[in-house]
Amino acid sequence: MKVVIDTSSLLSLVRYYLPFDKSRILYNFIESKIESKEILILDKVYNECKYVSKEIIVKTLPYITNRKNQINTTDLLPNEIFFNKLENEFINDSVKNKIKGVEFENRKNVYMNSADPKLLLYCLQNKNDDVVIVSEETDSSNDNKLFKKLPAICKILDITIITLPKLLDQYDGINLEFK
Repeated sequence: MKVVIDTSSLLSLVRYYLPFDKSRILYNFIESKIESKEILILDKVYNECKYVSKEIIVKTLPYITNRKNQINTTDLLPNEIFFNKLENEFINDSVKNKIKGVEFENRKNVYMNSADPKLLLYCLQNKNDDVVIVSEETDSSNDNKLFKKLPAICKILDITIITLPKLLDQYDGINLEFK
């Protein structure tokens, strides 16, 4: 199994897990999985990480700054089917009728240049490699954003999405416990 991880999961990792990792077992484990390309950091996710909470992710996980530990997403381009779903199924119904024309196109372009569509496109283009998305997002409440959240879109596209605790539970050698 390969994993593409989103910014929210990396933020949870550095805020809620690594502070308790005094022996750096989890830190080293995550580093080894990223370097071996079992956990994938898309360049768009890395770019988002640079602007989150005063760069806490980048400062805590400096190995993600290394280009060899990032997946270039330049060639991940949506096909016509993806665009059709984007404009009809991925759209948040409560916002859909409020935005028209140029404003819709501008928001769609901003969205398409963000990390979430790249995570989805990577999974779709690598379906045979058993790729899973790791995200802490839930599919409820969308804060009046134009497009649905990642878990809701993953359901539409039949892409497996799990949380960070579920991912860590699947790895042998990682045992999170309190003493």
